[in-house]
Amino acid sequence: MQSTRTFTDKLFLVLKGLGMGAANKVPGISGGVVAFVAGFYEEFIYSLQKVNAKAFKLLINGRFKSFFQYINGRFLSLLFLGMIVSYFSVSKILDYLIRHYELYVWSVFFGMIIGSIYYISKDFKDWNYKTYLALIIGIVFGVGISFLDPATENDNLIFVFFCGVISVSGMTLPGFSGSFILILLGNYVLLLVDSVNALYDTFAELITGDFSFINNIERLRMLKVLAVFTIGSVVGLVTFSHILNYILKHYKSITISTIIGFIIGSLGVVWPWKKTIYKTHMEGAYKLDSSGSKVIENYTRFLPELNNETYLAIGYIILGIMIVLALEIYGKKTRKTHG
Repeated sequence: MQSTRTFTDKLFLVLKGLGMGAANKVPGISGGVVAFVAGFYEEFIYSLQKVNAKAFKLLINGRFKSFFQYINGRFLSLLFLGMIVSYFSVSKILDYLIRHYELYVWSVFFGMIIGSIYYISKDFKDWNYKTYLALIIGIVFGVGISFLDPATENDNLIFVFFCGVISVSGMTLPGFSGSFILILLGNYVLLLVDSVNALYDTFAELITGDFSFINNIERLRMLKVLAVFTIGSVVGLVTFSHILNYILKHYKSITISTIIGFIIGSLGVVWPWKKTIYKTHMEGAYKLDSSGSKVIENYTRFLPELNNETYLAIGYIILGIMIVLALEIYGKKTRKTHG
């Protein structure tokens, strides 16, 4: 999989990482879908499953260059660079857009999901009773998740580690939204908003030579939570990649049909026309996250009235579909270049 990449290829890999990072933060969107549609999903899974005993042996023996080449390090490092940058830039822009233009943002996402379903299913020909059954199971599971009631926030470190393992599945399993799973587990704000903001504030203070965070008990707690969540995510990422690599190798058709089902099921989560249900304190006041935004608990969905706002939202759905089709065209060119 390791190949010579031009500057443009490297730039696009970082941009793909930005896309995956942003997608992973939005409830209902899966970073794995970005990888699938943009044409680098199998290389992503292949590279992750190279993080194994042999890789650690190379690392322990000080053979860093061999280790880097073995795990397809250039590909992974550029991709993860994009994801990290995304969490401190693109994802914050998305937070703003969802707060102020919620209907239109969800419309674009809804269109992207429709485009993804078309992209993944158009070349899939191995339909039989097994793959149809896998498709139905995927749809039922995806729809079922979208109507579950979320749990309450829990900062127990063992549970936080478990959240990391489960939430990262959205990067490896298209259609399975890790961020929405975190909402259901009650820890979306704690792990993807408060702890990330704590890290951002800490970096900002360190740059100015301010080390006062060392005496900030709440900040240190947030950083500890983020560290454990990150470790869980890395463990989950490597574990899921090995499992998926095996499944894709031995049960590819069933896996792809299940993925298609997951993505179809996730349409319920990203349905644009919905009212947001917020978490509340016992006295009925809105609970706020660290940025002062109301904490989302779940959604109630409805059919829209036909008016200018609805027509504009439909236009954004079409835009979302076109974005995926553009990614598909680029993915084909990439595969021809490196194939």
